[in-house]
Amino acid sequence: MSTPKKWKWSILIWLAIYPLTTFIFAVLGEYIMNIQSLPLRTLVVTIVEVPIMVYVLLPFLQKIMKNWLQK
Repeated sequence: MSTPKKWKWSILIWLAIYPLTTFIFAVLGEYIMNIQSLPLRTLVVTIVEVPIMVYVLLPFLQKIMKNWLQK
């Protein structure tokens, strides 16, 4: 099995991160925006986002798009 091209990984990651970020801000946006410190706000978002990306979305997308990734 060959390693997918970087541009394909970029698209796959974007397909996961954009909807997830939108969802997080739709659900938690009011609470997140109440955090005054930008670094702390970013920390909160990434604490939620990264585990979901790594353990749920990327494996799922990898599985359903494996044929395309290997072309």
